Amino acid sequence: MRRSVGIGLLMTLACPLVVAGQGVPAADSLAKAASAASAANTVAINFVWTLVAGFLVMFMQAGFAMVETGFTRAKNAAHTITMNFMVYGIAMLAYWAIGFALQAGGVGALGTLGGYDKLAHEVSLTIAGKEWGLFGGTGFFLTGVAYTAPVFAYFLFQMVFMDTAATIPTGALAERWKFSAFVVFSVFVGAFIYPIYANWTWGGGWLAMLGKNLGLGHGHVDFAGSSVVHMTGGVMALVTAALLGPRRGKYNADGSVNAIPGHNIPMALIGTFILAFGWFGFNAGSTLAGSDLRIGVIATNTMLAGAAGSIAAMLYMWTKYGKPDPSMLANGALAGLVAITAPCAFVTAPSAVLIGGIAGVLVCVSVFFVERNLKVDDPVGAISVHGTCGLWGILSLGLLADGTYGDGWNGVNGAVRGLFYGDASQFVAQAIGGIANFVGVGAMAFVAYKITAFVVSGHRVAPHVEELGLDLPEMGALAYPDTHEIGSAVILSETASGGGIGQLQPEPEAV
Repeated sequence: MRRSVGIGLLMTLACPLVVAGQGVPAADSLAKAASAASAANTVAINFVWTLVAGFLVMFMQAGFAMVETGFTRAKNAAHTITMNFMVYGIAMLAYWAIGFALQAGGVGALGTLGGYDKLAHEVSLTIAGKEWGLFGGTGFFLTGVAYTAPVFAYFLFQMVFMDTAATIPTGALAERWKFSAFVVFSVFVGAFIYPIYANWTWGGGWLAMLGKNLGLGHGHVDFAGSSVVHMTGGVMALVTAALLGPRRGKYNADGSVNAIPGHNIPMALIGTFILAFGWFGFNAGSTLAGSDLRIGVIATNTMLAGAAGSIAAMLYMWTKYGKPDPSMLANGALAGLVAITAPCAFVTAPSAVLIGGIAGVLVCVSVFFVERNLKVDDPVGAISVHGTCGLWGILSLGLLADGTYGDGWNGVNGAVRGLFYGDASQFVAQAIGGIANFVGVGAMAFVAYKITAFVVSGHRVAPHVEELGLDLPEMGALAYPDTHEIGSAVILSETASGGGIGQLQPEPEAV
């Protein structure tokens, strides 16, 4: 009996020790499971955030369609809005087939989306022992990555950014561009022009490596696309609009300018609201991580800069011309949004307001400079909104990034700092990125324009088509069949024999 009691006591004392001994690995296993679940949840949150942001950016296409159509004449409304509609599908398929691989084929691990690292083939040059990336080489037609969710999510997000750039030239070339030329040129944008510059900045290309290879800050930094998206679109618009020539009646024989007002200002302003809404996805979504709490700062800076741009444009126009001008208020808001797109994650709220306010004035000055001094006809102000203010956006980052974000950006230790916060080399990298965009994108746009002209026998519609409106001749349908106004035609020049108004004089396409 005593022996049984003794054994029982020993077992009672031993059990806690046994349980305690087994508890360490059990607890460790639970901790590992919890950590893995937390990591999986973080990746899932990032996926959802990236996709929802991409959906918002896709909706911006509706905003662009309304802005550009509202700023052009009623007789061309169906043509203008159809270009904005079809650029989505045309440029997207070109990007799917070729462009995505050129842009992101060497991007490396998609860290926030699970770490997939097979997009790792960057075609590059080796100079002085340094690698300088030119374009990617994997992912054509999304092959080799079938059902790889991180790549598909990244493709969707990057595709809608490309489409934003692709739609910018449609506004600058509106009211005289052949639809067939638009179709072919848009293929070049989605397949080559946008992806190559995007690779240089976002795909591990040579602009991104200016920091690691030459010690210029963190290389060319563009958080959400002031240069990659907007300046690219603006430079394409400048080159092609200059080559295409102005609309009939825009300039008089003495070089003076005639205003050609749009037909629906409310449509354009509603489109601006849609764009401003989509911009939250554009900028904050560029974290590719809903788990990055900086998204709150980014979204607020975006909103503040857009507001400052509209107010600055209003005050400038009101002071200089006596009226605030609704079209310039819209462009002022868009200018502020374009400018803050590059520095939105790196600057304080007062800096965001300053950046947006300067952009609001800058776009007004640029619109008149492009129209009066360069003699380039841009019906919607796309060159100034996206090109001029896109350049200002990347330069403002090089001035005002305050060193609180971006540690490890482009493989460089430390946060991103601008000139006013102690790193002049970052401003140099930003300026190099702007020059590379103007030269590289401009050259590619010129070549694409010439090839397109050869393929479709010229870019410009016939004079009588432009005079009477592109809707029926080009699209086969009127935007407003019950209220079509032939009287909205601007110029019916007199013949040399004095035969009166009504004889159209041919205007050769500019080269």
